[in-house]
Amino acid sequence: MAERIIIDTDPGQDDAVAILLALASPDDIDVLGITAVAGNVPLELTALNARKICELAGRPDVRVFAGCDRPLRQPLVTAEHVHGKTGLDGPTLPDPTMPLQAGHGVDFIIDTLRTEPAGTVTLCPLGPLTNIATAFERAPDIAARVKRIVLMGGAYFEVGNITPAAEFNIYVDPEAARIVFASRAPLVVMPLDVTHKALVTRPRNAAFRALGTPAGIAVAQMTDFFERFDREKYGSDGAPLHDPCVIAWLLNPALFSGREINVEIETASPLTRGMTVADWWGVTDRPRNALFIGDLDADGFFTLLAERLARL
Repeated sequence: MAERIIIDTDPGQDDAVAILLALASPDDIDVLGITAVAGNVPLELTALNARKICELAGRPDVRVFAGCDRPLRQPLVTAEHVHGKTGLDGPTLPDPTMPLQAGHGVDFIIDTLRTEPAGTVTLCPLGPLTNIATAFERAPDIAARVKRIVLMGGAYFEVGNITPAAEFNIYVDPEAARIVFASRAPLVVMPLDVTHKALVTRPRNAAFRALGTPAGIAVAQMTDFFERFDREKYGSDGAPLHDPCVIAWLLNPALFSGREINVEIETASPLTRGMTVADWWGVTDRPRNALFIGDLDADGFFTLLAERLARL
């Protein structure tokens, strides 16, 4: 039976690849809807970009909702310096013809979790956790109805990519992250420690382009643009595909390894605000609340990704 998911996202080139991977896998993943959130770029653009990607995948039937346009407690921080002014710089994608749904993304999350049988819907946040936390605050009953939350965010050994201590998605809205990590919903976390091992090297990028499809070429163009930042900052061999790790874990969790640990979110310190305090070595008695992923089979990951993108 296909995994039934809601994708919560702030596209973002790597978000776009994650959406394409999910939509290319209908036998395994049933995308109930996509909720956009402000993050990599403002909400107007993330909601637009999500629809562009659905149409690139040939799936204008997917419902896309606009969610929260700002974090819970602080001004929005965006990442145009990484993703470009549109959030999807690289390819030239046409404006979508599919409509944005009339309802609010948070209401869609709440209504879906209350309507569907408990324990059957997985939430897949790829950006700041504002929509998910807002839904949990407005409807506390739904957290217990979530099958699991598989999210991209945080770090341990890799520490931060937006501040010395914090990963971008958590830093943008740490109060929201704190609510989600304290929700007792089952959590699977894809931190920088694993996503920085999912590098689009030049041969892997060439493999995407060689698919010869609009989706394959667009992904190659996205990673061509995206990689410039990471090559300059980290000296890496290519761009890390952070968010597709979420969908790949659903498709083949055997590609990944990690530990059940306690993760707390720092919201007070000006030096470490947004840090995921991950008790990897079990040095506290705090209860385990997340499967924190630390490694992946990179070749297997990219084989899966290319094989699925070829279906679009």
